[in-house]
Amino acid sequence: MPTPGDFTRLLAEAEKDERAFQALFALVHDELVQLARGQMARERAGHTLQATALVNEAWLRLAGDAEHAFGSRRHFFGAAARAMQRVLTDHARKVLAEKRGADRERLALTGLDLAATDDPARALELADALETLEKEDPRAAEVARLRLFAGLEVGEVAAALETSERTVAREWAYARARLTQLL
Repeated sequence: MPTPGDFTRLLAEAEKDERAFQALFALVHDELVQLARGQMARERAGHTLQATALVNEAWLRLAGDAEHAFGSRRHFFGAAARAMQRVLTDHARKVLAEKRGADRERLALTGLDLAATDDPARALELADALETLEKEDPRAAEVARLRLFAGLEVGEVAAALETSERTVAREWAYARARLTQLL
């Protein structure tokens, strides 16, 4: 696991230097794969996306951004969670496009886990609901993304966002309730 000093230094350098950006990837790759594996372990059987592929695809999206300006660990992991969300959402759209006439059911938020849903329409409903939540309460949406797409526990989200576990738990409770309404 990278030291805070290494991570901060590479974040600053990655903005200007492509080699530093690649070194940052090497430094956090194992941590990102670990998060993705946790997420994908709760996935339905037969899912075609693997944890390493999810991390690599998310990284390509991060690298494809015009800027690599990450001000903090929080910003970096937030961007990584968003990239993973986009990968999973795009994957769900592709699967849905291949399925014609699929019946759509309401998505239950009990034990919600995007990767575990076997219905791409559900994944798209969740993506739309998260976009609405983002407009209403960006912090709650960020907590939801870190919980759902990065697979972080409340304590890990608190560390990534540099806030208290109590605040994260409150934001997560709100996000779940609001997503339930939206879905």
